Amino acid sequence: MDIILVPGLWLDASSWDDVAPALQSAGHRVHALTMPGLGLPAAESGDIGIADWVDAVVERIDELTGSVVLVGHSGGGNVVWGAADARPDRVARVVFIDTAPPAPGFGISEFDAVDGVVPFPGWEFFPDEDVHDLTPEERARKAPMTASVPARVPTDPISLGGDRHRVPVTMLMGGMDQPAVEALLTQWPPFADEYRAIDDVTVVRIGSGHWPQFSVPDRLSQLILDAVSESA
Repeated sequence: MDIILVPGLWLDASSWDDVAPALQSAGHRVHALTMPGLGLPAAESGDIGIADWVDAVVERIDELTGSVVLVGHSGGGNVVWGAADARPDRVARVVFIDTAPPAPGFGISEFDAVDGVVPFPGWEFFPDEDVHDLTPEERARKAPMTASVPARVPTDPISLGGDRHRVPVTMLMGGMDQPAVEALLTQWPPFADEYRAIDDVTVVRIGSGHWPQFSVPDRLSQLILDAVSESA
């Protein structure tokens, strides 16, 4: 199976370096992507939005033959859901990592822009539930690997209008099980409606913070492999 790995905001393809080898050892072809405009100044990235990130994934799907599994971490979940919407016949499964399928017309989130781009806000910006399992040493190693994202990407509304709901979905959630996810989604009715519209959804608790590819890469690798096996 071809597995396309899409990082969340501020991360590039190397963020999957501790996960990809296990997927490859299991016989899969892994395609870890870096999104357009990452780390570029506003003069070079100001026109790049979420649609361009979705297009980058769709382009990779079209370069391959057969079915693919899309894996999106955090804000990358919006990207892979948009790609699944564009190519539902080519996507065997979408795996969301600590995020939920976005509702049409919604963005990822809002972050402060600096000089026309959105820099990584630092680990201290995030609640303890997101970062509790990242040691100070791990935070120090990973922070220099982050890069700014184009200012439009986090807030651009996702455009969805295809047959995405028939694509099977696995949600690998850091600290939440299925009842907790469904309870949270009731606070966001458009997202609850999107979740309920999906024909086949599996929710699995990882037992981690928001960056399991850093804190528990072996467990995350196995959970991705479990999800892929359900799609073969």
